[in-house]
Amino acid sequence: MKKTFSLFLAISAITFSSFAQPNQNDESFKWFKKATEVINYQLNQATKTYLPGKNPRSINPDGTVKLAGLTDWTTGFFPGSLWYGYELTGNKKLAQEAKKFTLALDSIRNIKTTHDLGFMLFCSYGNAYRITNDAIYLPALRDGAANLAARFNPKIGVIRSWDWLHYPVIIDNMMNLEYLYWSANEFNKPEYVHIANTHALTTMKNHFRKDYSSYHLVDYNPETGKVLRKMTHQGVTDDSAWARGQAWGLYGYTMCYANTKNPKFLQQAEHIASFIMNHPRMPKDKVPVWDFDVHNAMDTAERAPRDASAAAVIASALLDLSTQVKDGKKYVDYAEDILQSLSSDAYLAKPDENSYFLLKHSVGAFLYNSEIDTPLDYADYYYLEALKRYADIKKIDSSITIR
Repeated sequence: MKKTFSLFLAISAITFSSFAQPNQNDESFKWFKKATEVINYQLNQATKTYLPGKNPRSINPDGTVKLAGLTDWTTGFFPGSLWYGYELTGNKKLAQEAKKFTLALDSIRNIKTTHDLGFMLFCSYGNAYRITNDAIYLPALRDGAANLAARFNPKIGVIRSWDWLHYPVIIDNMMNLEYLYWSANEFNKPEYVHIANTHALTTMKNHFRKDYSSYHLVDYNPETGKVLRKMTHQGVTDDSAWARGQAWGLYGYTMCYANTKNPKFLQQAEHIASFIMNHPRMPKDKVPVWDFDVHNAMDTAERAPRDASAAAVIASALLDLSTQVKDGKKYVDYAEDILQSLSSDAYLAKPDENSYFLLKHSVGAFLYNSEIDTPLDYADYYYLEALKRYADIKKIDSSITIR
């Protein structure tokens, strides 16, 4: 490990000298440079450690790495992280590896049993096509979008999330609408816009409380569309505010407004942002515990681990929101605080640690004793996306020249 870390320091010495951005000597900007250095090193090592089609998802309690296979809802995040890593560092080796890890997911285009196709394909193939404009990525994107759209029930007005319960829809499903908006334009499928808009409006009506916090799951009668139950499979109680669920909602409605300019979506996004940013139990470092209401139901601090994945999604969403409103600075400032926290030693892994994941301290599914206080592939993905959005807003050239 000492030898490898010495190599990292040597690379750092080179990259710091070639780091061309306007605020290079600004003391407050060192966190961003440090984060980019770590990202470049860790992602490069990860591509040497893991095989395409078996992507790193998290770390098991025994220290082994939990891998995501082709049917795992998270499997698209590691290839997507490599694409964002390439954009942030300029390291062409990451782009080469990103292509390998992306194309290994081709058979996902045939999956019809989940709403998570946006996570699985748009985060991998979508980023690949956005960056390269290579038509090799389009067939899988076309087929996956058709399968996602086929899960829409016009009588109920939502895309079905899971194939059990009656007709369950989770707040996470908002994230997959971006795939439909993009596909509508790319593949000349205007009906996809209708599906995405209808799903967002129905979710706005039924998922949210008066304070703009969100239920995790709404189960509908598949024949009538009547709401049968509002519940959770993630939060501490049915009525609690599961942190990542609030992040999904914020991100989803911000993205919906960006694609439609429907003011209802912008208003919803800003209301959710206010709920999160002004929550009395948001920690000082702005990295929430896994459920905002956990303290109402559980007594000990050990039962309230932080969720860096929720923080990363919130930061990325707020940066997107900041570009769509007149007073966007407050959102940039809040997101910057989150990113500085996530880029600190408390959350950002050191080189060769954390099985080459970037962030520590996320929570997958607390109620199922699954992935608690561990790295998560989607935490890394949205952290990288947020850093890229931050760099774009601040006009930072974060590219690194690898010699």
